Amino acid sequence: MGLLEQCEAAFGSPDLYRVLGVRREASPEEIRRGYHRASLRVHPDRAEPRDKEEATRRFQILSKAYAVLSDAEQRALYDEQGRVDEEGEALRGERDWQEYWRLLFKKITVKDIEDFEKSYKDSEEELADIKAAYVDFEGDMDRIMESVLCADYSDEPRIRKIIEKAVESGEVPSYKGFVKEAKQKMIARKRRAEKEAREAEKTKDELGLGGEDDLKALIQSRNKDRKKEMDDFLAQLEAKYGNNAKKGGKKTAAKKGKK
Repeated sequence: MGLLEQCEAAFGSPDLYRVLGVRREASPEEIRRGYHRASLRVHPDRAEPRDKEEATRRFQILSKAYAVLSDAEQRALYDEQGRVDEEGEALRGERDWQEYWRLLFKKITVKDIEDFEKSYKDSEEELADIKAAYVDFEGDMDRIMESVLCADYSDEPRIRKIIEKAVESGEVPSYKGFVKEAKQKMIARKRRAEKEAREAEKTKDELGLGGEDDLKALIQSRNKDRKKEMDDFLAQLEAKYGNNAKKGGKKTAAKKGKK
């Protein structure tokens, strides 16, 4: 079974971009971030013993999809012809995909998160990310708030003002979903965010967070209902802090292209 067939069987789609959760026009960094976010959900190290075999299989498929899309030549072949080179170096069978993943991403600490948040909020980078998310999701504030790094419900008025200003200046189009968002949707989003904030604070108090190992403890302690949200947040931050693919040896990833 080829990679595209494996993707359809494991993730319900043969589209490599959809499997990684990114746009076809995504930059190398967006593709890398999408891979990290998706792989955190099925990484074998995070799976229950009974689910480890299936998680390993899906993890390997995700990694192969990323290996193709992160290689400029392989991606061009896929974009132009809708196929992948099954015999190429990117998909060679002897690769240790878990080691490949560890080379791409380094661990982060609570201090990393705090330092990044301080430098990111109200920066030009955040401004660009907010505008990009607004356009990508056509004004859907639920998805915008999920996408923007370090954003919580208390940031929504600030983010909304940034978008409104960009719309007024003509920098971004006016989407009905944003301009005429239903009040019920706004209330539901706020309630979800407040609930998550209460749960996070409770977990923080229970664990007595504050040290170098706190991030690991938080990951291990969170329940399954909150796993996806935390994984998405960590994935985005680790993508910002992660090492570039290490060079040397048999490398296939991180060939530079455009985002």
